Amino acid sequence: MSEPTHPPTDDTPAADAPVSASIPTTLSALDKKILENFPGLAVRKDLTHGLKQNAVVPSYVLEYLLGQHCATDDPEVIAAGVESVKRILAKHYVHRNMANSVRATIKEKGKYKVIDKISVDLNDRGGFYEAEFTNLGLKKVPISDDLVRRHRKLLVGGIWCITEVTYEVAEDAKVSPWQIESLKPIQVSHTDHEEFLKARANFTTDEWMGVLMQSIGFNPDQFTRRGKLLQLLRLVPFCERNYNLLELGPKGTGKSHINSEFSPHGIVISGSEVTSAKLFVSNASGKIGLVGYWDCVCFDEFAGKDKKVDKALVDIMKNYMANRSFSRGVEQMSAEASMVFMGNTKKSVAYMLKHSHFYEQLPDKYIDSAFLDRMHAFSPGWEVAPIRHELFSNGYGFIVDYIAEILKHLRTEDFTSAYKKHFEIVSEVSTRDQTGFEKTFSGLMKILYPHGEASVEEQEELLSFAMELRRRVREHILRIDETFVRHDFVYKRKSDGKSVTVLTPEELQYPAFAAPKHLAKPEENDGDQDDGSKENGTDLGSTAENNEASTAKAASGTRAAAAGHTVIPENTKGWSYKRLFGSHLAGAKKITVRDPYIRLFHQARNLMEFLQMVHELVPEGDEAEVHLVTQSDMESCVKQEESLNKIGEAFSGSKIAFTWDLEHNPNFHARSITTDTGWKITLDRGLDMFQKFEGGAFSLEQSLQDMRLTRGGEVTYVRVSEGA
Repeated sequence: MSEPTHPPTDDTPAADAPVSASIPTTLSALDKKILENFPGLAVRKDLTHGLKQNAVVPSYVLEYLLGQHCATDDPEVIAAGVESVKRILAKHYVHRNMANSVRATIKEKGKYKVIDKISVDLNDRGGFYEAEFTNLGLKKVPISDDLVRRHRKLLVGGIWCITEVTYEVAEDAKVSPWQIESLKPIQVSHTDHEEFLKARANFTTDEWMGVLMQSIGFNPDQFTRRGKLLQLLRLVPFCERNYNLLELGPKGTGKSHINSEFSPHGIVISGSEVTSAKLFVSNASGKIGLVGYWDCVCFDEFAGKDKKVDKALVDIMKNYMANRSFSRGVEQMSAEASMVFMGNTKKSVAYMLKHSHFYEQLPDKYIDSAFLDRMHAFSPGWEVAPIRHELFSNGYGFIVDYIAEILKHLRTEDFTSAYKKHFEIVSEVSTRDQTGFEKTFSGLMKILYPHGEASVEEQEELLSFAMELRRRVREHILRIDETFVRHDFVYKRKSDGKSVTVLTPEELQYPAFAAPKHLAKPEENDGDQDDGSKENGTDLGSTAENNEASTAKAASGTRAAAAGHTVIPENTKGWSYKRLFGSHLAGAKKITVRDPYIRLFHQARNLMEFLQMVHELVPEGDEAEVHLVTQSDMESCVKQEESLNKIGEAFSGSKIAFTWDLEHNPNFHARSITTDTGWKITLDRGLDMFQKFEGGAFSLEQSLQDMRLTRGGEVTYVRVSEGA
């Protein structure tokens, strides 16, 4: 592995710089692989987080400096590098309010190094280039043709640099006394796309998802696969031209993090603080707006019923989002900026499904079916866990400016038709629907498989995910505009001819509320037993309940005790032991739980909650016996035995008689619940079906299971006898 390179500064750290106590002594296998394949282009993300608290430069600049000084696994070099970066920023970064003082320093010393953003324009009449310093306030500073040729980004938007500026008064008063002696970009000024693709091929899909998650600052081990996809979806607007993404969800889930910190090619604005002239073009000056200069324009805080919105702006946005064009008088103009809309929701998913629609929190003028139909994807922000400390990564990830440049290059690629070799869309989707999920599919392919080597199963995963995101857009437009035609989202595998109907997780989770009211049909049964299969071709309209009694029953969280199969969608809420098992365990006197993984603390807590649920089902004056069969290992056996004995003591004298045994068969993997009333419930994940959550006395997740995100799984109910 090559040694990290250092920018030419006079602040090289001393050899005896102190070592940070937080520097880890070992690297994960993934971190080693990142450093081997991307030398000098990766940085430890916790270093960025630590320095960002006091640094005023963008994250991509900060990470470039860290990458130059700390792209290594040597703790001493890392610690010294961090100190060096701190000194460089303290001494050379130009604050706007200190510009006069810095200019005076340059005059007094004759030359001085500054960190500033520099942009260059060509002086047409003189035939030479002139530089402008953003914070220092210097303009029309001569810069050599050679520097401009080596760093072309100076001409398009400018780049952050460490620049040695000199001051010398010339005899000719027309000649600028300011001169650029040397210039070194502190953004990535060149990326080798072929080298990137070659290095990507050395990672498995799971490893690559881990690389990308660490690059955006998160610990991949804390996220499910679907959770990772939802995070990486936020990168699609940076690699897909004219991509329109809507994400609504609770506060504190990091919706604007990617757009505000990740790339120098994106800008975040308040949804209520933009005009047509600022966004598109000024008819007075003819100057193009934000869409002409940025790859991604993000409207943060987009939701809010009290926000004032210009209807004319909405109309211009509709045309731009559909056709990439806008007008200035009679002149048509075009741009490639993607649009991202981020907002907070205040209602639960079930409430919005039952009473209104997912667009409920948007300003009224944006609740326009034509505007919303331009969205290529609707990301369910309620599935994203609130940001907490343990989610952040201390592993290595790409310097954000490097991956931002890679994504910008990928905007020229097109993967929209990659799936057609193996899959065929067989439902009568509209052109906008197909464009929507194909652009999402293309963007995710660029992010995960830029080298084009995705298996059939991996392509199917992205196609199904992309179709789900577009289906959510369409399903809730149907709730506000009855003129839109409802259709299913179905694709067929060419390998076996099997058709797959794509449903959203909330449709599977709340079938009673899934279909728009004007499309609901009378039900043949009470609909409490979810089919749950994405491949059953179920018409959600036929499973919607439209009488008050059955709707109330479905909303109560119980289900009829019937044989069947349920899929618990990953990353969803609203699932509890009572909802899944309550009616099947009611009336049982003897219950046996077979689960080899009741070993760790959180698994024992799950068991405790299961027993509490059974306790509530047992009538006063009666008793039920619950017997656990589980396994142990050398690492957990002592604490496991202690926890299980404490649970037994806790239920002593209650309506539950709890006992447990250890199964020593090494092939014991199947998990099930059996009752003396003749039911056998098989669970592929056992009782461990919830993701990690932040506990505490005031945590809803701690108190209510149906407020926790699920890990996903399947449950099968089988009637094995009429009871003992």
